[in-house]
This record gives sequence, C-alpha cells and structure tokens, in this order.
Amino acid sequence: MSLLADRAPALAPRRILIVRLSALGDVVLSSGLIPALKARWPEARLSWLVDAPAAPLLAHNPRLDELLVLPLGQWKQLWRSGRRLEAWRAFRTWARELRARQFDLVLDPQGLLKSGLCGWFSGAPLRVSLWPREGNQFFVHDCVRPAVPPGPERIISFEYCALAAAVGAPDFRLDLAVGQAPRQQAIQVMQEAGIQGRPVAILAPFTTRPQKHWLEERWPALGAALWEAGYQPVVLGGPGDREAADRIAGQEARLVNLTGRLKLDETVAAIAQSQLLIGVDTGLTHMGIALGLPTVALFGSTAPYLHAGTPRVQVLYKALPCSPCHRAPSCDGQFNCMRDLSIPEVMTAARQVVLAAGNATQAP
Repeated sequence: MSLLADRAPALAPRRILIVRLSALGDVVLSSGLIPALKARWPEARLSWLVDAPAAPLLAHNPRLDELLVLPLGQWKQLWRSGRRLEAWRAFRTWARELRARQFDLVLDPQGLLKSGLCGWFSGAPLRVSLWPREGNQFFVHDCVRPAVPPGPERIISFEYCALAAAVGAPDFRLDLAVGQAPRQQAIQVMQEAGIQGRPVAILAPFTTRPQKHWLEERWPALGAALWEAGYQPVVLGGPGDREAADRIAGQEARLVNLTGRLKLDETVAAIAQSQLLIGVDTGLTHMGIALGLPTVALFGSTAPYLHAGTPRVQVLYKALPCSPCHRAPSCDGQFNCMRDLSIPEVMTAARQVVLAAGNATQAP
C-alpha cells in the first residue's frame, strides 16, 4: 500500500499548495483542483504556484487564497547578465519564503523536474505528483498514475480528477474566473471592432505545433458559413499568431480579427461574452470548455480527451492508424487526421452543441 493510500483518509491540511507552472491549456484543465480541494477542506488556505505567463488565468479566482508567481525569468536575467551571485541570493530568498509558508500538502499535477523541485523546496510533509517524469518522483512522497481510459471514456481532465480523488477530494470541475476589469476591457474592444447585434462565434486556430492545426484555408470558409448562419465570427490568438490571423482574416471580410489585441485575462473575458467556440487543441479551446461555452474541439495529432461529459462540447477526431502521433508525425506534412475534418461536419457539431445549451434560436 502506498503512503498516500495510508494517509489520505486522515488528511486535514491547513495550507495546500498546487504546483502547476504551465502551460496555458493545462493550467485551465487542472483548475478543477481548486473547487475540489476547497470542498474537501473549506477552512484550508489554498495557494497556487505558476509561471508568470499563465498567472492571469488564476489571478481573478476568488476561491484561490493566494497566487504565487515563480520568478524564473528574473533569475535567468540576472544569471545571463553575469550577476550570478545576485541570482543565487534571489533564489535563496524565494525558497526561504516558500518554506516559511509551512504548507502541509503539495499537489503537483505537472509531474516534471522543475515542478517537483518547487514542491520539495516548500518542505511540505506530504507531496503528491501526477505521472512523474524527468526524475520528479525523487522529490515527492507519492505518485498518482491513472490509467488512460479507452477512447470513448477519455473524459476531459481525467488525470487531474484522479489526482484530486487520490487525496479524497472528488468534487472536480473546471474553474475559470473572469475579472471585472478584464471583462469591461474585452467588451470595449469588441464594441470598437464593430461586434454587436449578432451572437459571437470564437475561432481558435492557433497552437505551437503545425500537426495540431486545421487547414488554414478552411477557417475563412468556416467564418463565412457562420456568418450566413447568423453569427459574428471572431478570430482570437496571441501576439505570435498575428501573421497567420491576418492571412485568415484577409480572405473573409466578415471575420473580425482580435488576435494579439487582448491580454490573457481579457481573452478569457471575451470568450465568456461569446456564444460558441470552435478551436483546435489549444488553451483557448479549453477555456471555452471551462467557461461552459458550447465548444467544438478539432483534434488530430493529439487526442488527450474525446468527450467532456456534457453535450455542450463535441470533440471531432479521426482515429487514423497513425494517430495520435503527438510530436512525431509520420505523414510528411499531410496531416490527414485534420484534413479529414470537413466544414459541414464542423458546422453540424456547432449546431448540436448550441442546441444542447438550450439556445435553439442561435443554432447555426
């Protein structure tokens, strides 16, 4: 029997730390740990350690007692500029302050070396990791290794649900909060862009890997189909996606391109103001799911989840013999798993998720 199995029934932590540093989508998908842990231990103080780029996703959550941002960028800058002693002192101060918080329980849903080290520096008497990699297991007391469910049963965030359940906190549901100031800014930007009078359909075409992309030329055509169905299609993405977004929007005048114009928490707010989201395996798609938005997810080289436990979400995925290939595609750039997802199929799924949300008048 594992240490966790022995101790979980009697756990009564006063201070809990979640260590999920990145990436954006995974921070969203593990956000269900917040309500799960709060429901199990409502009096406990709950903190989250995160990298700076993902911090805005958590900054407005009223159920999180403390947000800690790992100052890794500051340390790197000091080190690279030759101020290595200063970098070392800054790190030691951070580690000392982390330990002084006297966490009783650390949950590490990232399972990497750097997240394991962060948990270890906390000095917590119980540290639990998910699917450890890179030697992470040497810095925790126990590891949760959930079996990957068969395709039809692979529900969104199943691994994070398993981690929460392992410590006796099964009330897992994605928890993405919208700040008041970001909401006002998002509304203003959308109004200035002429978005009014129609339900909004967010298009999220961008990821960091080309094998996860849908064919670029299909996004303008999808936007046109959504317009004809009564929607205002809006392209969203980060600053690094502007060039591709300009190409897409340049092929369909009725597409509104807000790519790179909103901060991360403002992007969350813009999605929350919308009525439909269609996207690839990217953080914005997971945001739509977390916010309860009718969402169509286009998966190909990755298929981490095949349903979300709600008819408001549909995952479109062609299980070809070579898929999912993850980071090692073998199709010479053909990406047939994504090519086989047609615009009519996507529109049909969009109609179904909107109807499932009870918005019959807005069904495309």
